[in-house]
Amino acid sequence: MKVLSFLKPYRIPMGLAISFMLIELGVELMQPLLIARIIDKGILQNDLQAVMKLGGIMLGLSLLAFAAGITNSFIAAYASQNFGYDLRRSLFEKIQAFSFADFNKYPASSLITRITNDVNQLQSTLFMSLRIAMRAPLLVIGGVTMAVLVNARLALVYIIVIPLLLLFLILIMNTSSALFKKVQGALDRVNALIRENLAGMRLIKAFARGDYEQQRFTSANHSLMERTAYALRLTETAIPVLLFIMNLTVLAVLWFGNLDIQTGKATVGETVAIVNYSARITTAFSMFSFIITVLSRAKASSARANEILSAETAASEGQEAYIGKNLSGSKVEFKHVNFEYPDSGTEILRDISFTAFPRETVALMGATGSGKSSLFQLIPRLYELTDGSIEVDGKDIREVGVDSLRRQIGYVPQEALLFTGSIGENLAWGKEDATIEEMDRAASHAQIRDMIEELPEKYDTLLGQKGVNLSGGQKQRLSIARALVKKPRILLLDDSTSALDLKTEASLLEALKEYQCTTLMITQKISTAKEADKILLLDDGRIIAAGTHEELLEHSSLYGEICMSQLGEAEVKK
Repeated sequence: MKVLSFLKPYRIPMGLAISFMLIELGVELMQPLLIARIIDKGILQNDLQAVMKLGGIMLGLSLLAFAAGITNSFIAAYASQNFGYDLRRSLFEKIQAFSFADFNKYPASSLITRITNDVNQLQSTLFMSLRIAMRAPLLVIGGVTMAVLVNARLALVYIIVIPLLLLFLILIMNTSSALFKKVQGALDRVNALIRENLAGMRLIKAFARGDYEQQRFTSANHSLMERTAYALRLTETAIPVLLFIMNLTVLAVLWFGNLDIQTGKATVGETVAIVNYSARITTAFSMFSFIITVLSRAKASSARANEILSAETAASEGQEAYIGKNLSGSKVEFKHVNFEYPDSGTEILRDISFTAFPRETVALMGATGSGKSSLFQLIPRLYELTDGSIEVDGKDIREVGVDSLRRQIGYVPQEALLFTGSIGENLAWGKEDATIEEMDRAASHAQIRDMIEELPEKYDTLLGQKGVNLSGGQKQRLSIARALVKKPRILLLDDSTSALDLKTEASLLEALKEYQCTTLMITQKISTAKEADKILLLDDGRIIAAGTHEELLEHSSLYGEICMSQLGEAEVKK
């Protein structure tokens, strides 16, 4: 299991923690034996010196156990916290390597739960294992062993009862593990609702749907409560059963111990020692409910974390050496490309073939669902194509390193997404060493520089989450500037000028001509498409027409209808 491999770097601290725990355990197991000696050799013999001597040994051992327990706690905390840190980091790195297809398999809320709640559960379990969970079963085994050494006849009842109790506990733990896996799934659903509501709070308030969303959350929250309560009831039921049986066992020891004392087969000290061991075993069993709950949750969390760590990402790394800083051209060629989303069985793109030459601008148009955005996502390998090939400068992108390819691409998504931080940090997001001059130039070309200059702190102005304190047009222009800072060889604009007015958009398109890149843009505006060197018209996943604005007007009736609806008959005939 991959999760267990994260324990390897901490074998020495874990070994030390276990050693100190064993010292503490050894002292605890020795105390009933010393008490028996104090009773038999000291109190019953009226030997005060023996009492003082044995009492001093008990005090010294207690101080040793106290020091060992504290040291064990410190080391266990060190190992568990570092284990959690490493596991959380690796899960995040794995998620970063996911393609869009991989993200379709795991909801965002589930990934958040796995990287937070599940890791915290495993981290706590490791600490509890090094501190308590391992100590409890060892205390049971050691207590029975010491009881047999003290008086095998009186300890016989433990040898019969305790194995049966352990089998009962194993059954409870296996059942609980399956239940707690369902609890984690219910927690995923609660997190998904919280995330969805926080993201759409403005829309919820605008439509006055607060009561409806409250009902949805209450339902999910109630399901989580019921599943958790059912799982806990099962584990908590085990303790009364264990304590009842152990108390009956103590009564049996006292009964038979009294008989053996009368017949000389046992001493008072031995009987007291056996009862002491019984008390310690009972205490250990009382902790088993908590331990079962922790281990059951940890088992479910471990399986969920391991599922992410073991997942094979859809995009495989190619040869990193080919596309580097010296990418000379940026010719993009689609050759009979077919694509369907993984596990969907529905073909989204069919036999797509076209060429975008260096420094050429290609506009993609088509109705919603025609496959435009899907086509875009194939170029940076956010999804992998099903058939055919996509080439950059004659090299199949599947033979190119994913990171190297993406570093050459400036991508502006349909929904502008900015990160919490300053404007400068957002602009330099695609190029960490970007200078103020480079950011200023990109902002100027994206038609956002004047707005930035009006701000008191200019590029140091902090943005809210997702750029909440900016308008839609401002966010789009900052997203475009962020892509331009990279000085990309290939620029992908996914309907990213929809919030711009015609004058601002025209200035932006004119400024883009200064860049040594091939530009592919999705647009619904004829005014934008007219400025492109080539227009591709998509319908139902196929290219049904291609050419310049004038050529499509002459040969494509659908394009003509779009122009008529947007520009009017008089403008089209000019």
